[in-house]
Amino acid sequence: MTVAGFIIKNALRNKRRVFLCVMSIGVSLFLLVMLLVTLREISVPPEEENAALRIAVRNKVSIANFLPVRQRYIIERIPGVQAVTPFTWVGGKFGKEEHITFAQFAMDASKLRETWSELKISDEEYRAWLSDMRACIVGQITAEKYKLKPGDKVLLTSTVYPISLELKVAGIYHGTIDDRNMLIHHKYLDELLGDPGTVGMWWVKVESIQAMPRVISAINRAFANTSAEVLAETERAFQLSFVSMWGDIKLLVKSICSVVIFTLLLVSASTMSMAIRERIRELAILKAIGFRRSEIFVLIFAESIGLAISGAVLGVGGAWLLFSHTDIMKTATHGVFITFEVTPRIAAQCSLLALILGVVSAVGPFINVTKMSVADGIKSID
Repeated sequence: MTVAGFIIKNALRNKRRVFLCVMSIGVSLFLLVMLLVTLREISVPPEEENAALRIAVRNKVSIANFLPVRQRYIIERIPGVQAVTPFTWVGGKFGKEEHITFAQFAMDASKLRETWSELKISDEEYRAWLSDMRACIVGQITAEKYKLKPGDKVLLTSTVYPISLELKVAGIYHGTIDDRNMLIHHKYLDELLGDPGTVGMWWVKVESIQAMPRVISAINRAFANTSAEVLAETERAFQLSFVSMWGDIKLLVKSICSVVIFTLLLVSASTMSMAIRERIRELAILKAIGFRRSEIFVLIFAESIGLAISGAVLGVGGAWLLFSHTDIMKTATHGVFITFEVTPRIAAQCSLLALILGVVSAVGPFINVTKMSVADGIKSID
């Protein structure tokens, strides 16, 4: 019998225990992968292709506070600014839906392609939107969900304003990180509200990355000490400001990860301790017939690491298959997370953790075996 065959035969001596151990490690690692992916989603929100050239400008007090329309003309004159568009949350419920199921924003339609160049829409549909103030364009995900197509009528009842919006779908867009939103004309919203002269926020497209710091500083200075001070920041910083509203959610996720790792250690250590304790007499005989410590070390550690790696293949591999072939955004998170990706880094971290746990779990049993005399081991009862 080969050494590898001997290790496998010993590992599978109690098949039920091995199965339960591998399943426990696999399920724990699956949970750990899911937590790490969630933590990544929270900490590193996805970015659009040209996000590095966009600036979000909101009210310095709160994003819920409006900004005056007159700010646009000042921002447009700042050197380095390529395009400026208002961007106001509509907060409309679709048809007979009881809750808001997708976001709607009012903007300057003529600035769409300059500001979000990664957004894909046909020229015909774009022109149809530009020519009709009561038209809208819809993200592909939302269009597929509600079976919307160009020419369809849409009724939105705003939960922010005392208005209802009767819209016609002019086109379907795709190509962005989040193809769920609906975009409407800001002029139409102003008309329904009686032209209040305010906007929710501004999106600014700059000419180059080099101009970004200078433009941000200029925008903040332009409205300093006014009745509507602004906070201009990069798109990434704007996204992360929403993450900060989640409070200590990252600390909670990290705490759960620590508990999962500790549980993994207990499971693997307990399994190896029981397996070695059952074979104390056999290991003592191996020592008696001339097996060196290094050889016994290989036998114990190979078995422990084998169990851990098997669990890693089951847990990490299962998570990768599930999240790679399932639309988590639609089926599980209902749009909370746009992407849910098991990155190579996360897979490597969890696999390395399994390997380390396999080594650590074998340390205790190995030390006990090396300290044990041959006579005491032979006299032991299984």
